[in-house]
Amino acid sequence: MAVYRDAKCKLCRREGSKLFLKGEKCYMEKCPFNRRPTPPGQHGAGRKKVSEYGQQLREKQKTKRIYGVQEGQFRHYYELADRKKGITGENMLALLERRLDNVVFRMGVGASRSQARQLVNHAHFMVNGKTVTVPSYCVKVGDVIAVKENRKDNKFFEQIKTMKVANMPKWLEFDPEKLEGKILALPTREDIDSQIAEHMIVELYSK
Repeated sequence: MAVYRDAKCKLCRREGSKLFLKGEKCYMEKCPFNRRPTPPGQHGAGRKKVSEYGQQLREKQKTKRIYGVQEGQFRHYYELADRKKGITGENMLALLERRLDNVVFRMGVGASRSQARQLVNHAHFMVNGKTVTVPSYCVKVGDVIAVKENRKDNKFFEQIKTMKVANMPKWLEFDPEKLEGKILALPTREDIDSQIAEHMIVELYSK
């Protein structure tokens, strides 16, 4: 699998909006996007108007980077969403929201989705009492996500116990003291705060 190893802030500049890939740094004044919001590269500031196809492509790239998935995975989510009843774009975003790494991030345990993905990879979490190390694991209503008992004394998780999680999605609950969360319902479009024009992605894949 291809791994992006360049500065993540360049991705925000390329997409023309904050993707919040660096956690707290994205909210600080020293965030590179605040100082230089133009696309990276020698001619970034002088690029011409983007075509309709270019806009659709950029929307897809932005969404992939927000959730940290590769092209093959993203296409798979689109195909799954297309086979489901309802609006394809909203179905696709709901599937992305149900990824275990995203759920850990939404619970406030990880400062960013990439950090949450690393925590899942390192076997810190259990789903319904079983260790899960696959970030793309799709959670279901009623699933209980908890930090493993033998990891709760870790300094990182000790800090989480005293934190207050802001903007907790209504489809999810989390108890910081127990380091345990539960899926209350499936996420809907109204629960997703990312600025994504999903209809443009559907139009791109439908061509």
